[in-house]
Amino acid sequence: MRELTVNLEERSYPIYIGEGLLTRAGDLLLKHGLSTKSPLLIVTDDRVGPLYLDSLTSTLEASGFNPVSFVVPAGEQSKSLDVFQSIITKALEVGLDRKSAVIALGGGVVGDLAGYVAAAYMRGVRFVQIPTTILAHDSSVGGKVAVNHPKAKNIIGAFHQPELVLYDLDTLKSLPPREVRSGLAEVIKHGLIWDEEFVKWCDDNAERLLALDPEALGYALYKGCSVKAAVVSEDETEQGLRAILNLGHTIGHALEAVAGYNELQHGEAISIGMIGSAMLGVQLGAPIEVYERTRRALGLVGLPTTLPEHLNTDRIMEALMHDKKFGEGKLVFVVPTAIGKVEIRNDIRSEWIFAIVERLKREESWT
Repeated sequence: MRELTVNLEERSYPIYIGEGLLTRAGDLLLKHGLSTKSPLLIVTDDRVGPLYLDSLTSTLEASGFNPVSFVVPAGEQSKSLDVFQSIITKALEVGLDRKSAVIALGGGVVGDLAGYVAAAYMRGVRFVQIPTTILAHDSSVGGKVAVNHPKAKNIIGAFHQPELVLYDLDTLKSLPPREVRSGLAEVIKHGLIWDEEFVKWCDDNAERLLALDPEALGYALYKGCSVKAAVVSEDETEQGLRAILNLGHTIGHALEAVAGYNELQHGEAISIGMIGSAMLGVQLGAPIEVYERTRRALGLVGLPTTLPEHLNTDRIMEALMHDKKFGEGKLVFVVPTAIGKVEIRNDIRSEWIFAIVERLKREESWT
């Protein structure tokens, strides 16, 4: 088992990464002082629940906890205020109190949704992340929790840090190939913003990662979580440095909104967004290898590097204006200056991005 710490003084918490950790969940929750006298609410979805909910419930009961569960439909559509309210209703019905905790068992959608429930219920109760996707190695760390509005992704939310993150690599074995590829987008992103050598390692080990080789996957997730933990420890509420974690997300979130949160998976949209950011970086003076190596790294794991032509550019630009990073009439972008280095620019002209979105449609097609 690998262990990392997100250093936030009195709110610091560990990230545990390893195989077979789900069976140790009860002991780890006891170790971190969660109450056995108040109910725990497990939030999961109808894809993950049938695989792991009974096992988690049993191990928690064996440690003296009283878990209850709420199962939502799988997919981004569940990150809505309607589903949020339904979970709050369940929490009231089963008697969650201020000593209770909410446990997220699932991918990034479940983590964001359950975390926002934990942040809002009684003005905040304890929260545990048990991610079951590769993609969630990013979203489960750092305390950003939210639901979507039809016009903008993650626009309704809060910062609410978990008590611990429990990452059982065994749960990743059930992921379909498309979700594996999607998750690797955020893994590669952490290298692109922070660690050039890790990008090279991802290139060299792309086949092992796609095959879910435990040693390679454990190392990649440890490295990705290490970058996220380091950045969050420096800037918890995104006043400066933490914004670098948004590489590819300005365009990516707009693509998700325009596509209705169902055509593109999050990692696919972020992959396209990172290609767009690399194009922008080269336009602003970065060497051409920034674009070439970004495209190579993402392509090696089967991620899209071009934009579906039917997505309307004007609608994408409208969605960009609703992004949380849009302010004072300017677009804010994380722009790569080299592989492993980025800068935050708040002087990006909308016509530049319009041209890049159009160019993304003309690049070599992808499947």
